[in-house]
Amino acid sequence: MDADDLCYLSAIELLAKYRGGDVSPVEVTDAVLERIARLDPQINAFVTLTAERARADALAAEAAYRSGDAVGALSGVPISIKDLTPTKGIPTKMGSLLYSDNVPDFDPPFVERVYAAGAVMLGKTTTPEFGWKGESSNRVNGPTHNPWKHGLTAGGSSGGAAAAVAAGFGPLAQGSDGAGSIRIPAGFCGVFGLKPSFGLVTYYPPSPMEVLSHLGPLTRTVRDAALLLNVTVGQDPRDRNSFDTGIDYLAACDGDAAGLRVAWSSDLGYAPVDPEVRAITTAAVHRLSDLGWHVEEAHPDADDPWDIVDTLWAAGQANRHRENFAQVRDRIDPGRIPIIERGMSLRAVDVMDALARRHDYYDRVRVFMERYDLFVTPQLPVTAFPVGHDHPGTVDGHPTTYLGWTAFTYPFNLTGHPAATIPVGFASNGLPVCLQFVGKWRADATVLRAAAAFEAAFPWADKRPPLG
Repeated sequence: MDADDLCYLSAIELLAKYRGGDVSPVEVTDAVLERIARLDPQINAFVTLTAERARADALAAEAAYRSGDAVGALSGVPISIKDLTPTKGIPTKMGSLLYSDNVPDFDPPFVERVYAAGAVMLGKTTTPEFGWKGESSNRVNGPTHNPWKHGLTAGGSSGGAAAAVAAGFGPLAQGSDGAGSIRIPAGFCGVFGLKPSFGLVTYYPPSPMEVLSHLGPLTRTVRDAALLLNVTVGQDPRDRNSFDTGIDYLAACDGDAAGLRVAWSSDLGYAPVDPEVRAITTAAVHRLSDLGWHVEEAHPDADDPWDIVDTLWAAGQANRHRENFAQVRDRIDPGRIPIIERGMSLRAVDVMDALARRHDYYDRVRVFMERYDLFVTPQLPVTAFPVGHDHPGTVDGHPTTYLGWTAFTYPFNLTGHPAATIPVGFASNGLPVCLQFVGKWRADATVLRAAAAFEAAFPWADKRPPLG
């Protein structure tokens, strides 16, 4: 097996080979680091690479396998952490000039858990300033390019994470998702991304958009995401919204998915969609009946909730600068400034009204989902647009705004339902197109079981971007 093939093994495959003595964590880590050194200059997935730490982690994992003692669930598996998530002793710049010298003195629960499981820490992945948009350019280290086509965006705000996974820079990556920031880049890069149920993965320190934000995995396979979920789920007193389920999500992938009741909507009743994306996703949905699923066209009786999201998002972005906006304005990403200004103009009653309307929107989706096991939509309305642009500009002739174009993702940040990105093919421009699988409230196991069944029937992990 050559080094590039080694880099594209899944975490599940790596663990089996480690246990069998076929390859070593050091061998894999060296191969991944070499690939990053060779290819990341054209992609820019990483803002900080922790090569020395990675080699030390790999040596520790190799020793654990040799001794048979304390082999963790992720021992020797390379992982990257999004640069919004603090990491003790490792720079966490948050895509912002304001944090260019920030080195945290603590690890949050997610990082603690992957370290305890023996993962190999590769470094921090590129994100826009404070994760404000669905594209990953920033003023600290520039944009992340899509591995499928240089010059196009990898999406955001977990763009570096998704690009790293697609490019073979480790099988596991951590992302965060406040309006689609796991699922948008997963969709543009053609990988699996899971926004778990709100609170399932402890989120600390809390985001200013706490009511919207989730942490979750980006991987090339469904089972790798379930494996990482198993390691990182569970309540922690640092996050009052966190909870436990006791579910083995990896085992859930092997469950019987026959007979699922599925609702399909190509536009949620209001979302503009590129005609080719609509055609590809509709054709993919027609294949669901081959799995024994019962599919009908339907969507919730609810209007576009963008104005709710926009109010909460703007308020959260403004809150970061409530005391220093004038002093730091010239160091802020210019695209954020109108959003901050809008947030500054909001009244407390406006935010409380948005929260009240959020509850109403959740209730409409909850009632709708009582009839179905799964709700399926396109993941994104377009394929990747030019790198450095804050949004696509238009979708099927309709003008777009900074996150308003992500009409299939932000609804499920409002509701907290689990939602996953499912690669289904490529557009005529050679770029990935994906579906979104949404589950009932806290039914992450069903989403993973359905995704695993689809993946088994229509695999995607063998598709690799045309990199050198």
